[in-house]
Amino acid sequence: MKTEILPQESERAKAFSMWMSSPMPMVTLVKTLNVSRLVKVSKKNGIKFTMLMCWCIGKAASQVKEFYTLPEKGRLYSFDRLAINVIVENTKGDINSCDIPFCDDLNQFNKDYQFLTTKVSNDCQSSFLDDYMVIGTSAMIQTELDCIVNQYTDLFSNPMVMWGKYRKGLFKTTLPISFQFHHVQMDGGHAAKFLQRLQDEIYKL
Repeated sequence: MKTEILPQESERAKAFSMWMSSPMPMVTLVKTLNVSRLVKVSKKNGIKFTMLMCWCIGKAASQVKEFYTLPEKGRLYSFDRLAINVIVENTKGDINSCDIPFCDDLNQFNKDYQFLTTKVSNDCQSSFLDDYMVIGTSAMIQTELDCIVNQYTDLFSNPMVMWGKYRKGLFKTTLPISFQFHHVQMDGGHAAKFLQRLQDEIYKL
């Protein structure tokens, strides 16, 4: 459920007054993750690496309360559930967006991921969940990337996690990721906590 709240009565009141009118309110943090566990689980169970990444992102974000508040068009909204957005290549060779509701149950999330992304690919139409706080993702696995800084538009203030191709080493596999977020939604400390929890969820998978 999506509910408008008064910024001055929220925990983000100071941040809202400081950053809502900023021409560039987005912040990007970069961290290299150890994804050896994800690769192992993906190959052993025949499930997609990207789906596992998305689930771990949702799992980590669900433990950081700031993810449930989002500024939009000069207003502040509260949410009670999260979704993960993925970019899907459709059957016409173009791309569409697909919102997948986050579920704590990995098996259910995988089923939803497979069903919704296949439908979007076949229908060649994007699918959005308006009542969810959506975390965007973008996986550019064609090449290894050190960092990604996304464009900013005031039409889209959602947090976004982006990555390229993972890197196989002798003892571990690593993946640099970029995490972009709106400064009204959270501070750097909250974002750093999310990134650490993301690594923890990957280790626990």
